[in-house]
Amino acid sequence: MTLETVLHEKNDSVAVITLNRLEKMNALNSQLLGELSELLDQYESDGSVSALVITGSGKAFCAGGDVSRDDNGDPLQTFLKFARLTRDTFHKIEIFKKPVIAAMNGFAFGGGLELALCCDMRVASEKAKMGLTETKLGVVPGAGGTQRLPRLIGTALAKQLIFTAGIISGAEAYRIGLVNAAVPPEECLSRAVELAKEVSLRAPLAVQAAKKCINMSRQVDLESGLDYEAECVKYVFTSEDKQEGGNAFREKRDPVWKGR
Repeated sequence: MTLETVLHEKNDSVAVITLNRLEKMNALNSQLLGELSELLDQYESDGSVSALVITGSGKAFCAGGDVSRDDNGDPLQTFLKFARLTRDTFHKIEIFKKPVIAAMNGFAFGGGLELALCCDMRVASEKAKMGLTETKLGVVPGAGGTQRLPRLIGTALAKQLIFTAGIISGAEAYRIGLVNAAVPPEECLSRAVELAKEVSLRAPLAVQAAKKCINMSRQVDLESGLDYEAECVKYVFTSEDKQEGGNAFREKRDPVWKGR
């Protein structure tokens, strides 16, 4: 697979994908989204990878959407096609069976912040700048921002940020619960990888099932969510990893997970 707009590497059990359009501050276009989607498929099926980190090159995480190279002469059709590709790729991140952590090393505007909202956790540089700035351009956040941001920080704050196209720092994002941690810029990626490695120490089937349960909780009523949780508990209870976890606890040793 030849990649031009993303970089990737494995750090033990953690895969790191880096958005790499430096001249465009890692803005999203069809090529980048396609290459990112291919890597998601690759790492989802890679049994040696327990967690994924997504970050950006240079001073930006992702500056938003860039449809200029995709223009086919019909602005509306170009936009709708790009919006569908963006939505599909972001959904793939959200349902990726392993935990995904955004390392927000710099600017994250519009679609860039919306990409981070699809991830399970977010670590930001305390100096990073982020916001859903679409209303400045006469449009609405169109890659899930109006749906995911309120679920994360509450309706009133989400409305304030979206209506005003407000830009906040990583430190402020941590204060309002938008990110899990705000750290010095030079520590952003390493802290995200550290968090991913901490997750990778846990039973992979259990972590994956917990992710499914939490994601489901946003879509169904409490009773239905509890029913789904019970099915997931039943599934992992009969796994080899559950047996290994009990044995390792009794024998006072680190467990050796097999993911089955």
